[in-house]
Amino acid sequence: MRSRPATRSARLVLAAAVVTALAATTACGPEDPSETGAAAPSTSTSSSASASASTEGTESGESSDDKGETEALAGDKGDSASGDKSGYGQSCGTNDLDFTVTWEAQPISHYLVTAKAKSGITCYLDVNTPSVSFGSGADGVASPVGQGGEDPIKLSGSSVAYAGINVKTTDGEGGKQFENVIIATSEDDPNPAEVELPDAPTVDKPIVTNWSTKRDEVIPRIV
Repeated sequence: MRSRPATRSARLVLAAAVVTALAATTACGPEDPSETGAAAPSTSTSSSASASASTEGTESGESSDDKGETEALAGDKGDSASGDKSGYGQSCGTNDLDFTVTWEAQPISHYLVTAKAKSGITCYLDVNTPSVSFGSGADGVASPVGQGGEDPIKLSGSSVAYAGINVKTTDGEGGKQFENVIIATSEDDPNPAEVELPDAPTVDKPIVTNWSTKRDEVIPRIV
């Protein structure tokens, strides 16, 4: 008869233990993500990805701009290297021109210099009088006589400029013979042109006129 209360009592103790265990399990269960911030890594990763994409986009944009500027500079350099000297205000250097020298017997015998721009070049004769000399000596330098002249003269395509040379302005047999004449657009031009003469005249105290687009203005006379 006493064994039943003991059994019932044991059952009650066991039930109490189960309830306690369940309460403990519930207390130690998964925490609320919203309270613990468990979802924060996912948000952080997304933000990092957006920042990375934004940074890459910015870097890509800068890289594109830099590339464009580099190509533009390369284009400018290419134009410079191509030798294109056309454009308003470009002064004629001696190496920009082709020269010919012919003998003119009338109305006064003289040599006619014709200057023409090389193909593809447009330039201006800013210095009115050419530098002309025979040989390397000072006595072979032609003196300017100031005749004719337009300043500046544009040379391009078929347009030409003329200058006249009188190789001997003295009487008698004095002077030296030369087969070539040295012509430059200015005295300090580093690339003078040496042009063959149609003959080998005797040169003594030569003179030269200014540049002109009119042939009859460049007949050299001692004034």
